Amino acid sequence: MAQVTIGRDPATGKPRRATFYGKTRQEVADKLTKALRNKQQGTFVTPHKLTLGEWLHTWLWEYKKPKLRPISFDSYEMLVRRHLAPTLGHILLRDLRPEHLQHFYNEKGQQGLSVRTVRYCHTLLCSALAQAEKNQLIIRNVSKLTELPRAARKEMHTLTLDQVTATLVPAITQDRLFAATFLAFGTGLRRGEVLALRWKNVNLKAGTLQVRQTLVRVTNHHATDGEGRTRPLMQEPKTQHSRRTVPIPETCLAALHQHKARQAEEKLRLGPAYQDHGLVFCRPDGAPMAPEMLPKTFARLITQAGLPPIRFHDARHTFATLMLELGESPKTVQTMLGHSRVAITLDIYSHVSLELEKKAAAKLNAALTGRG
Repeated sequence: MAQVTIGRDPATGKPRRATFYGKTRQEVADKLTKALRNKQQGTFVTPHKLTLGEWLHTWLWEYKKPKLRPISFDSYEMLVRRHLAPTLGHILLRDLRPEHLQHFYNEKGQQGLSVRTVRYCHTLLCSALAQAEKNQLIIRNVSKLTELPRAARKEMHTLTLDQVTATLVPAITQDRLFAATFLAFGTGLRRGEVLALRWKNVNLKAGTLQVRQTLVRVTNHHATDGEGRTRPLMQEPKTQHSRRTVPIPETCLAALHQHKARQAEEKLRLGPAYQDHGLVFCRPDGAPMAPEMLPKTFARLITQAGLPPIRFHDARHTFATLMLELGESPKTVQTMLGHSRVAITLDIYSHVSLELEKKAAAKLNAALTGRG
């Protein structure tokens, strides 16, 4: 038997050693010499029999769980459990080849999995294999040698200004969650941001609100008997840019005033039974609303108004589209939406930007020809 130190464990800092066995001293010496040569050339792989599934489990819980936000970890865990482990998990990590991954991407696409999810699987694999490469469990990251399906731009569904003001608003004014729906169209807030909004972060006099939290539903991975498989969770916004102050249109302010009065009546009606969390939008008893309830209510209100079906998130798209069409600068829209870069805003709303560019070109043409 022979042992050689091959580095240090990145998690614990302890020395990592490789052990070699053989029937004769010469056989072990040859193995040791080969290992040292490979280590010097950067091609050494620690002897192991890990499968890809076993490594993905270790990578998820030891390397990613401490760093990821709960909802992001849930996405990673779901992809491994539903797609990667059942199809690729049995392959020995050291035997994984580019064609294994390429076949996986192609087959999943043929089975109807969205391009976005296939590319997400690739991103996860690339990160997991990069860590395995650092740990000298593999020689190279084979995910970098694959071809991904082309990302397809999703068609955006928005409402026009007339549809919002003349059709939707009059039809839903009396609904308990009218203010939440109207606020989404008037500020571009995300679903979780609307549901996590507290009155202390709303300045009705100044006409502004502060985004400081978001409400999400996460998996209860260590649930015991009697506990739900998932649970709602208040968490910090994903980026610093998402922590922002947003102006509230006057019409939305009026809706918020009415909503606050209605909420005060609910508090009086329930008395001590009311669970006051200071939330702007909550259940009638004051408890946080399940994240999925707002989209369900939104879909019902859209149908009630006789409008074509759209998602709650499309209210955010509608807000951004209207702002750009009304001549607001992309930088201002970026700030109000909480995007980290104006390029993201321009990319998502390129169809609007193109129309604005055409109008700008027409103005320049008129000026150059003396018709301005």
